[in-house]
Amino acid sequence: MSAPSFDLGAARPAPGAPPSLRPRQWQSQLIGLLRRRLERPEPSGHDVLIHAGPGAGKTLGALLGFQRLHHEGRLSHFLVFCHRSSIASQWRGAAERLGLRLRDWDPDQPQDLAPREEREPWQGLLLTYQGAGRHRLALKQALAGAGIGRLLAIADEVHHLGVDPEEPDAAAWGHAFTSLSEPAALRLGLTGTPFRADNLAFCAARRVPVLEQGQTAWRIEPDLSVEPRQLIVAGDVRPLEFRFQDGWVDHGRAGAASGELEGSPLSVETRESWRARNLRRAIRLGDASSIALRLLLNARRRLERVRREHPQAGGLVIARDIAHARRITGLLEEEGDRVLLVHSQDPEAPQRLAAFQAGEAHWLVSIDMCAEGFDAPRLRVVAYLTTVVTRSRFVQAITRAVRMDGSRSSLEPIPRQPSFVYAPADPLLIGYARSWSLVEPYLVRSRPLPEEPCAGGSSAQGLPLQALADRAGAELRLGGPHLPAFLQS
Repeated sequence: MSAPSFDLGAARPAPGAPPSLRPRQWQSQLIGLLRRRLERPEPSGHDVLIHAGPGAGKTLGALLGFQRLHHEGRLSHFLVFCHRSSIASQWRGAAERLGLRLRDWDPDQPQDLAPREEREPWQGLLLTYQGAGRHRLALKQALAGAGIGRLLAIADEVHHLGVDPEEPDAAAWGHAFTSLSEPAALRLGLTGTPFRADNLAFCAARRVPVLEQGQTAWRIEPDLSVEPRQLIVAGDVRPLEFRFQDGWVDHGRAGAASGELEGSPLSVETRESWRARNLRRAIRLGDASSIALRLLLNARRRLERVRREHPQAGGLVIARDIAHARRITGLLEEEGDRVLLVHSQDPEAPQRLAAFQAGEAHWLVSIDMCAEGFDAPRLRVVAYLTTVVTRSRFVQAITRAVRMDGSRSSLEPIPRQPSFVYAPADPLLIGYARSWSLVEPYLVRSRPLPEEPCAGGSSAQGLPLQALADRAGAELRLGGPHLPAFLQS
C-alpha cells in the first residue's frame, strides 16, 4: 500500500507559517517556477500557464505556491477568478485547510477591501468571471485603494478567458481579467483543457510563433504540463478503462416498396452524416438496436461489482436532454437503484449534487452540470449517452471519475484500481478515448483551416464487429495509458 502524495488531513499551519503538507512533485516544480519568475521576469510578461488534468491538485498547488512565497515575503495577497460557484466552494475549502484567509468579493461593500486593525486582514479575494466583468470598474478602484502589496492573480480554468486581438472588448471575461490583473506581480492560469473551439487565444498564456503550411500560427505553450499518465504512475489519480458498445443501427428507406431497413455498423461508419445519425439512434433506450439499453445495463452491473470492494462508489450518466435523462432515471430506479437527476433548469440542482457527493444515491444522471469543477471522488463508472462529441466535453465528462478519495489511498496499491467509461462505439469517441491522456498543442491560426470530414473517424478501422441477433454488437474494450510491465504486475 502507498500513502498519497500529500496529506490533506495534516494539521493546519499557523497563519503566516510555511505549509506543513508535502507537495506533489509537480507542485514543488510550480513553487520553484513562480519563485524564479518573480526573481527573473520573462521578457514576454508575467504570465504562467499550468496544464494539469482533474485530480492533479491544481487548486492546492496554486495555494501552496502563494503560501510559500508569502512566507518568504515575495507575495502579499492573491486573487482567485473562477467561472462557477461550485468551483468557488472548492477554493474556499482548500484555503481553509491551509489556514489561508480567502474571502468573497462583495460588490455592495467595495470599500471593505482596505485592511483594518480591528480584525484579521484578508490574504485572498474570491470572485467569479461574471462578477468581475460586471463590477470591473468598482473592483479595480477598490483594489487600487486597498494598499495591498505584490499580488498573485489566479485564473481557474483559464481557457474560458478568451482574448481576441482584433476585438479586445468582445471577450468580456478575458478583458475583465486582463484589466484587473494588470498590476499583479504574477498571473497564474490553471487549466485541464488548454484549448478552445473558436480559435481564440486566452489569458495568462504565452504564444510562441510557429510556421504551419507557409503561414504563421501561434502555439499556446504551458510553462508546466502534467500529463494524466504521470499522475497515474504516481498513484494520484485512477486509470480509465473504456467499454464501447458496438452494434448495427437500422435506418428506414423512404419510398422503398419492400419496406426493408438499411443497416449501418456503429464503430466503422466513416460517412459523417451516417455517423452522426447512428449516434442519435444508438443513445435511444427504445431503439431496436438495443445499444443504449445494453450499455446502461452493463454499466449498472459494473457498478455493482465495483461496490463490492468500494461500497461508496457511484456512477454518472451523461444524458442528451431532460426527457432522455428522465427515461434513464426511470429505468435505473426500476432496477432498484437510488438515482438523482440534475440539470441547469432545476433550482435544487446544487443540493442534489451535494447529496450525491455525500453518498446519498447510486447514480447521478445529468445533462450539463457535471463537467469542469464537479468533484466527486466516489465516481467510478461513467455512462456517456449524449450526442455531444467534442473532445473537450467528452474528456471533461470521463475524467470526473479519475479522482482519488483520500480515505482509499491507503487501501489500494499503485496503480490504483481503475474507473470505467461506457459509451456507444462512435468512431470519434473511440478516437478521443485513445488520446485522452495525451497533451496536444493548441494552435491559434490567423485563418482557421477547413476541417476534414469526419475528423478522427478512421480511428476505429480494424475493430471487430460481432453483431448479435438483437442487433447490439460486441463490447469493445480499450484500456487506459499503457504502464510499464513492472507496474502492471
